[in-house]
Amino acid sequence: MKRLHFGAAWYPEHWPVERWAEDIRLMKEAHFTVVRLAEFAWSTLEPAEGEFRFEWLEQAIALLAQSGISVVLGTPTAAPPAWLVQTYPQSLAVDEYGRRVQFGNRCHYCVNSPDFHRAVQRIVRAMAERFGNHPHVIGWQIDNEYNRVCYCEHCQAEFQAFLRVEYGTLDELNTRWTTAYWSQTYSDWAQIPLPIGPHNPGLMLAFRRFVTRSYRNFQKLQLDELRAHLPASVWVTHNFMNWFGAFDHYALSADLDLASWDWYIGSGHHDHLRSGAAHDLVRGYKRRNFWLMETQPGHVNWSNTNNALNKMEARAMAWHAVAHGADALLYWQWRSALNGQEQYHGTLVDQSGQPRPFYEEAQLIGDEFARVSELVIDSFVQAKIAILNCYESRWAIEFQRHNNAFDYVSYLEHWYRSLSANNLEIDVISADAALEGYKLVIAPALMVLDEQRVQRLRDFVQRGGRLVLTLRTGLKDRHNALLASRPPGPLAELAGVEVEEYYSLEHPIPVEGKLFQGSASVWAERLRLLGQPFTTVMARYGACNGWLDDQPAVVVNPFGAGFVYTVGAWLEDRSQEILVRQILRNAELKPFETPPTVEARTRIRPDGTRLYFIINHSRQEQTFTLPWPVTDHLTGQEFAQGPLTLYPYAVALLTRRD
Repeated sequence: MKRLHFGAAWYPEHWPVERWAEDIRLMKEAHFTVVRLAEFAWSTLEPAEGEFRFEWLEQAIALLAQSGISVVLGTPTAAPPAWLVQTYPQSLAVDEYGRRVQFGNRCHYCVNSPDFHRAVQRIVRAMAERFGNHPHVIGWQIDNEYNRVCYCEHCQAEFQAFLRVEYGTLDELNTRWTTAYWSQTYSDWAQIPLPIGPHNPGLMLAFRRFVTRSYRNFQKLQLDELRAHLPASVWVTHNFMNWFGAFDHYALSADLDLASWDWYIGSGHHDHLRSGAAHDLVRGYKRRNFWLMETQPGHVNWSNTNNALNKMEARAMAWHAVAHGADALLYWQWRSALNGQEQYHGTLVDQSGQPRPFYEEAQLIGDEFARVSELVIDSFVQAKIAILNCYESRWAIEFQRHNNAFDYVSYLEHWYRSLSANNLEIDVISADAALEGYKLVIAPALMVLDEQRVQRLRDFVQRGGRLVLTLRTGLKDRHNALLASRPPGPLAELAGVEVEEYYSLEHPIPVEGKLFQGSASVWAERLRLLGQPFTTVMARYGACNGWLDDQPAVVVNPFGAGFVYTVGAWLEDRSQEILVRQILRNAELKPFETPPTVEARTRIRPDGTRLYFIINHSRQEQTFTLPWPVTDHLTGQEFAQGPLTLYPYAVALLTRRD
């Protein structure tokens, strides 16, 4: 049944069968509709090679079904058992220092190991045959949080084979990588190493593509086994770790039915602008709603302080996730294990089996989800703003930051924050995604370009779109080689400028214009106007190092029916916010005004009804002005147009009454 789902990860294999019924009773009282099972249970499901014991899992699913709770089954491949490692020691990964990873943690496998692949196929096939058509299994999660990069000899051979396909000949590879530099020319494919430590930029970028392909193949191996036995109504996902950067998440998500991720705050408290970027990133993987497969019920066990969330902070976070497109929220985990590496992680039920204080808050969230599920479930987020997230550009920058303070994700988040503070929906999408339907596209540090990306951006602006180009744009090709032109390379005609020089900044420098008197830090570029008739300088550098004094820093250029903004400096927050407001006005995108800690987000039902999620993310009362009369579907209250006061961590789910 399609609904707004609520639940947790449950590990019945940790506990006597006699305890299970009580756990499920408490789940039911918390309004659970789903639990995730078995994603780390390989040694219990297959205690010896080829010997399967599924009866306990069958029993757990049956007991959950009696209480109306559905199941997401995890393939247990993130936790290869001891017998597998003992029998197939080459299945263990090798780290970048040449050390074989030891048994005792998780994700210790080599993603390309043939021995491991055979074992994976066997367990996944057996589970799919047993549970693929089970009426209470609504979805499957493949593995858990892909993360390890392997540097073993087998991976090196696979990488060399990958390069043969990518480049065809060594002459082509040597040319693209400029291997004559430092006498790196290859005369045999077997000479090509893995990038252990700093290496040729072309090799390093190619290796990231290889890692992406390796995980995609590993995932497809499991998908093929599952889909041979699953009905079309049962979906398959993987729980990604938002900004984790070892591979291209868009590429892996393309093969899945549903995007999902694991959301943790760690130290401190919820920053709705930062987490909003992560939710919108994951929604952008498939450009539709997603699941939260894990989030924290109070505190974690792996950060600096592991502090608890404030009372009702998690409720605000839950509705924040839904507002950004989540159709499910599952906590990790249900009950504290008596031993194992995560003993101190927050749970809903403690090691004694008694509910923790947070359980009452979870009950409230579950009750609210149940009451408005029918209203919310078919709604979706419709964004008119897109931020391009380019893994190739990110990798190229991470390999050669030039300024250690230059972090690609932080820079993307910098743009996201200044946009999201206006309470406008944003998609964080692949740099290779279609741009139809957007009014404004931000391309932060789009360093790596190819003909298709350039043409897509050109067409977008030509038909009336607003495009923002930034520092470190158009510097490289897809082999991580410098383009033989000044940045932004083939985008210069659109921008009306070129970059004469870039400057890594040791301290802030002034940036001044009619809109703002501010500063830039980390990075600044000296822009030269190309003489197009309507190019306008919006801000210039103030007196600083002599080279940048009075030079253009922010420029806008009309092109076709649209406009291209070039922002050549990493502006401080206030200047960025003022600039963004001006760009939004030009794009005819109207902000929804609230205090800084109050978030307003919109989902749209198929009939066109707009659902307004209003969330106070602070510990203080906040007041904002309702632009129309509304009904709050969480409380049943009606409010007139005018001031509305929100108590700390308050949530309102509104529809208009006019």
